[in-house]
Amino acid sequence: MAPTHGYEEIEGRYKEYAYSPVSASSTSAVYHSTTLGTYPKENGAGTSNCRINVNNSVQKKRRVAEMAEKGSTLPQYIAAATANLCVVGTGAMLGWTSPIGTSLMSNGTDSGSPLSGPITVDENSWIGSLVAIGAMLGSFIAGDLAERFGRKITLLSSVVPFMIGWALIATAGHVEQLYAARFVLGIALAFTFTAVPMYCGEIAETSVRGALGSFLQLFISFGLLYSYSIGPYVSYTIFWILCAAVPIVFVVCFIFMPESPYYLMKVGKRDAAISALAKLRSKSTAGVEKEADEMEAAIQEAFKEEAKLSDLFTVKANFKALIFTCLMASFQQLSGINVVLFYMGTIFESAKSSLPSAVSTIIVGAVQLAASGVTPIVVDRLGRKMLLIFSGVGEIVSLTALGIYFYLQKYDAASVESISFLPVVSLIIFIATYCVGWGPLPWTVMGEMFSSTVKSKASGITVCVCWFLAFIMTKFASTLQNAFGAYTLYWLCAVFCLISVLFTIFILPETKGKSLQEIQDELNGFSSEVPEFNGSGSKK
Repeated sequence: MAPTHGYEEIEGRYKEYAYSPVSASSTSAVYHSTTLGTYPKENGAGTSNCRINVNNSVQKKRRVAEMAEKGSTLPQYIAAATANLCVVGTGAMLGWTSPIGTSLMSNGTDSGSPLSGPITVDENSWIGSLVAIGAMLGSFIAGDLAERFGRKITLLSSVVPFMIGWALIATAGHVEQLYAARFVLGIALAFTFTAVPMYCGEIAETSVRGALGSFLQLFISFGLLYSYSIGPYVSYTIFWILCAAVPIVFVVCFIFMPESPYYLMKVGKRDAAISALAKLRSKSTAGVEKEADEMEAAIQEAFKEEAKLSDLFTVKANFKALIFTCLMASFQQLSGINVVLFYMGTIFESAKSSLPSAVSTIIVGAVQLAASGVTPIVVDRLGRKMLLIFSGVGEIVSLTALGIYFYLQKYDAASVESISFLPVVSLIIFIATYCVGWGPLPWTVMGEMFSSTVKSKASGITVCVCWFLAFIMTKFASTLQNAFGAYTLYWLCAVFCLISVLFTIFILPETKGKSLQEIQDELNGFSSEVPEFNGSGSKK
């Protein structure tokens, strides 16, 4: 019997579903393989034996239903957008430090803070950096919860650490309580970054999976702009209330959305999975039966053997992929992005820009939102390596210029008056180019390089590396600035960006347009030979 198109759809549509915490803007989390999959031989839903022996009238009924119902992708967009409301809450939490950090250091109780006095620069760095420590722990907790209880429950449960964190901020009488609050909010961040990409990838049809995957970067940018826009103009109390309201809005909206049909099928709830698919595809249950069969067959194939952690280090392709993704996550953080996001208000205050720091921060946040909105289109057209190189070069230029400004400010203060616009322009270029390449693409490549059997383990390691470096950068950035000057920090980040460009040009393989098997073969060091099939199903 000749291979059917349904088998090709299984590999392209479902085989690569797996736990992957970030990626926010991945357009290739699921692969379109050019090879034919091998599926279980047992008689079961979705297998070839089952399809051959199914009653002809049932097959005809399904075909009629599928032909009559075109369905709609709108419910998928609504579900993904609703899920990403918690990402808005995460962005608001991350952006909270920018306006509030400067206020707490300069005004203390005058700003409406419950603290007894101003905080120090070192204390402010702990407030900014402890989120990363919470995220390192939370990423593994969230991954386990998502596998045990489902994507929807895990996302809804993120409201618990969100509310605990904001309650601690609301009642903080000393800075140590703010430390605890930021650590707990870091756990909430890990819940959203882990479960949202899983949920969006698993509810989406192939035609819209890239668009829904790009929502994370877009929505977190909106959350950052939300904080930048309201923080400087309201009191400490009003600010935390407005930030804490976002996760509550998320829960109220998302509770009505369906669970991931992939997860439901994985835990044996076929009827519930079909019902969820029908809602998400805007079809009848008969109209999604074939898709449900394919999903079930793909799950049986992908998870028939449990991979071991050692497979990441003993299998050449896995080990090389792990090295590449960890390096990309490292370059992402060593670019200085979290230093910019957490301390943007302080940067503009130190630069003595002609624009008020609050206005400058809002401008940069708006640019980040706009750049995040166009990223999916650019990624699909130009490929990963070209965008990473473009992004790295933009970061080098902007960070070098920012370093020059602070160098002149220290050693030739009179000359900087004529270039007071430079900090704003430099950060706008930095944010825009970062959002195009080194922001989303490390997670895209991570999703493309690993098979579903090891992706969850590899993702946990990569995310842990990412947030560990985020902690180092945010905690010790101010120490480095005080010891060697702000210009040294920015030039050091520019050097890391230069290394990232060289790494991309000479070492990183291009993954755009390649199947998982082709990528795995390239990582193993040999070319993939794809067999051709004639009409009878035999190899040519």
